[in-house]
Amino acid sequence: MTLTTPAPPENSQVIPHPRRWAAAVVMMVAALMDLLDVTIVNVALPSIGTDLHAAGDQLQWLVSAYLLGFAASLIVAGHLGDRYGRKLLFLCGTTAFGLASLACGLAQSPGQLIGARALEGVAAALIVPQVLGSFRTLFEGKERGAVFGMYGAIAGFASAIGLLLGGVLTDADLFGWGWRAIFLVNVPVAVAVVALGALLIPGTGDRGAARPDLLGTLVLAGGLVAVVYPLVQGEANGWPVWGWLCLAAGVVALAGLALAESRRRATAPLLPLPVFRRPAFSVGLLVQLLFSIGMQGFFLIFALWLQAGQGYTPMQAGVLTVAFSAGGFLTAPAADGLAVKFGRWVLLAGALLMAGGFGWVGYAVDHAAAHHTGAWPLVPGLLLAGAGLGFLVVPLANVVLSAVPAETASAGSGILSTAQQFGGALGVAMIGTVFFHHTSTGPADGFHAAAPWIVAAMLGCAALCVLLPRHATRHD
Repeated sequence: MTLTTPAPPENSQVIPHPRRWAAAVVMMVAALMDLLDVTIVNVALPSIGTDLHAAGDQLQWLVSAYLLGFAASLIVAGHLGDRYGRKLLFLCGTTAFGLASLACGLAQSPGQLIGARALEGVAAALIVPQVLGSFRTLFEGKERGAVFGMYGAIAGFASAIGLLLGGVLTDADLFGWGWRAIFLVNVPVAVAVVALGALLIPGTGDRGAARPDLLGTLVLAGGLVAVVYPLVQGEANGWPVWGWLCLAAGVVALAGLALAESRRRATAPLLPLPVFRRPAFSVGLLVQLLFSIGMQGFFLIFALWLQAGQGYTPMQAGVLTVAFSAGGFLTAPAADGLAVKFGRWVLLAGALLMAGGFGWVGYAVDHAAAHHTGAWPLVPGLLLAGAGLGFLVVPLANVVLSAVPAETASAGSGILSTAQQFGGALGVAMIGTVFFHHTSTGPADGFHAAAPWIVAAMLGCAALCVLLPRHATRHD
């Protein structure tokens, strides 16, 4: 999230905060904890389903509830931090995240766990904008670029790392907790972050910031849920008419919110129309949305196929995703510099690599099911898709926001992040529904039916990348 602060007087020198790097480490730990929880649950889904007797749509909600809570609260959380202080919001969000994680670990039914996951997502949304806003206030010049680069690398690979960590913790069965360990481990981390954050993080904010639109936040949350809910529940309910009406109402609510806010000036708008009028931003938003649909949908069904179809343990499933992370680590360091030079073509190459990699995995899944070849045929595809991730995601915000005026960069950054979370929820809903619809004859058939939709999402990203700006600018 980009921060707007009053300009210092001419000839004055801004003295960097002496504990800025220590504060950054603490905030990154909290952000990593939040970002890992997007996918850490995926490899534990079969274990959770068996233990809590959860149906397929309930397993989807365990992922979607977190993403929707995150998406619905993210923009207003940034405005709250600007107005009331980022340190306060960061500490409150981390405390809430620890308590929600405790509730997840103690849940005794799918409904309780889904509710706690939604609260986790809301708490995560309180944290992340404060981290990004604080970085922009505490760091200048090359240091700012370095700290944002570190954060970008962490955020880019959190999905794959979450799968690995979720598998390790589930199989380790710490203290007999089983899958509950993936949530309970957050509690001591949150306690440590709150204690260190209270000591090390300086207070930042802007008392003159506009009042957040809390009513608009409720409309935004309702609209997002109205879109996702019928997609998750439609299969179980036979795709009733009310589901399609609910989806249409959600789209109308989101569009109406943007139009209503364009006519009001008293509050900080959640969906400001001027930023959507920039073609580069609107196209970038669709790229972010489609990428997240494909990415989260893939990791959901991949983890389920490995365990239900191939008999992998959660840890074995998580370890296999290291190949995806390895591919990303090969390309991520060079991605931003290449995007400055070649602009949209780097992102186009990344999207095509991801489409090819996921297509390879889909072919290998069919081959593995027929010939029991094991994991090795999957590795090249995972490496290829991971390499594409580095080229597509790392420079995406810089390429898109370089075409947005500075005064709307904060709103644009928040909307891009919201699209990432909402796209993930849509991917879990849509790709997961296709997968579960075809699993009556085996998980491999479900994967085979869903994989083309994942590849199509990445090819859609590639097509849209052609419309992005030719060049990007470096972080200033």
